[in-house]
Amino acid sequence: MTVEGISRRGLLGGVAAVAIAGAAGCGADDRAEQLGTTGADQLRRALPQYRPGQSIKPDIPGVAGTHGAASDPAFLQYPADPVATVSGPPGSGGTYSTRTPLWGAIPPSNGNSYYDAVNAALGATLTMQPADGNSYVETLPPLFASDRLPDWTQIPSWANQKLNMGSAVERFADLTPYLAGDKIAKYPNLAAIPTAAWQAGVWNGKLYGIPSYSSPNNFPGYLFYRRDLVDARVRSADDLLSLGRELTDAKAGRWAFDDLWPFLLFPFRVVSTWNADPSGKLLHQYELPEMTEALSFAAKLAQAGYVHPDALAGNTGNGQQRFWAGKVAISAGGTGAMDGDDAKGGTAANPGYDRQLFDVFDATGGTPLIQLGPGSGWFSYLNRNLSAAQVQECLAIANFLAAPYGSKEFLLVNFGASGLDHTISAGNPVLTERGAKDVATSFQFLASGPQVTLVKNGFTQVAKDYAAWQARAVKCAVKPMFFAMNVTEPAQYASIGQQVDDTMKDVRTGRQPISAFTDAVNAWRKQGGDEMRKFYEGIRDKNGTGQ
Repeated sequence: MTVEGISRRGLLGGVAAVAIAGAAGCGADDRAEQLGTTGADQLRRALPQYRPGQSIKPDIPGVAGTHGAASDPAFLQYPADPVATVSGPPGSGGTYSTRTPLWGAIPPSNGNSYYDAVNAALGATLTMQPADGNSYVETLPPLFASDRLPDWTQIPSWANQKLNMGSAVERFADLTPYLAGDKIAKYPNLAAIPTAAWQAGVWNGKLYGIPSYSSPNNFPGYLFYRRDLVDARVRSADDLLSLGRELTDAKAGRWAFDDLWPFLLFPFRVVSTWNADPSGKLLHQYELPEMTEALSFAAKLAQAGYVHPDALAGNTGNGQQRFWAGKVAISAGGTGAMDGDDAKGGTAANPGYDRQLFDVFDATGGTPLIQLGPGSGWFSYLNRNLSAAQVQECLAIANFLAAPYGSKEFLLVNFGASGLDHTISAGNPVLTERGAKDVATSFQFLASGPQVTLVKNGFTQVAKDYAAWQARAVKCAVKPMFFAMNVTEPAQYASIGQQVDDTMKDVRTGRQPISAFTDAVNAWRKQGGDEMRKFYEGIRDKNGTGQ
């Protein structure tokens, strides 16, 4: 299993560093360019020009890191006098169907005060019909097959392979004529989204996708710990192993670790699916000695009895509850889990609950690394059947939805109508009882501005701690090979890694020896791995690595 492609900071966080879509019969030739890939010159012509907005001064400014990474600015209170970034309703009375994912209860469509308030401000009607996020990707292929795509659709990067997005993108409107270069100046809030965030929305040399939840530190995830249970710094794999011995008491129902995979790969310097050796030959991460080391270490934790039995059995659904209850002290996941919503749930289980992220560390105590994802892994697409006037109306609406934190528009889009859906408490918006029922993350998946770290549910210290962790982590960021490139992978290779991934799971949970992994990798090479290597070497030679 790779870390690239994990889903907004893993669920809203982890993004695909290489967006892969299956396409039958495609090889490392000119056809690849027509099924997703884009050369550097084409990319420059398609991307919008970044025009920073008049942003509100944050309480904690962002910090620049390595390889273009930076921490998000943090706000501890919503500005008392929000500014307007859009003059008047952007719409002209149009009505548009939409499809977006939602992790949580689906709100009512009729009589929804939130939907009504946002649509009134837009001067148009967006028919919001969010679908269950857990099965969202599975609902999309039938819409493509039956040609029943809505006017505006959110497609997360990890859905690209299932949808054969390299060719399926032709179902959507080409936005290059409206947004490329300085043309985006017509839409200032969209222009304030950094250029890098648009990159994975470019297919076959054209811009199709509108980004949401962009960030210059889209890390797939990392390791968490309960600071109220263990307050120790980890600088190496040996330190982690020592904590396993110290924290595990199976008789008392406590284990040191939940499932740490695949984020345990980062300390072992496995930060890219493809890697070049000194001769220039590409090596899959399966073939790296560091992968074997990471698997061996994970197996050591499992065999020593330091990993919760439910985690070893693959029961991931209750992982959050295990962490909240203190049955495990160290877990792993998308970094966005460290927020006020998590703190609210955790402190309800234990008043002393304190989730923290380990600082990025190296297994041997060397220079630490963490994989940097592209600026966004969430893109919405407009139906190609829309007229030019309709496309421009939708882009004007997207400009409204992408208003920055601190603006009047952001407050409306994220919290609904003042007094009805939300009130201000201790300087921050809080949903009312009605707002809790009606307000859902929906419009934001059509377009949203750059992410910020903010206070939720009154947990100010959580926001401060997360901002501080980001500021340290961005100093360790590295781009994987084929960073933010839409690469169409041949269909015949779509499942050749499954046997390896299954074997890796057995090895890291102690059910098979490391030799089984070696055998699986050898079989993978013969079953298409070597051919896939040639395919990616062709992509690299023609289009570069995105790094």
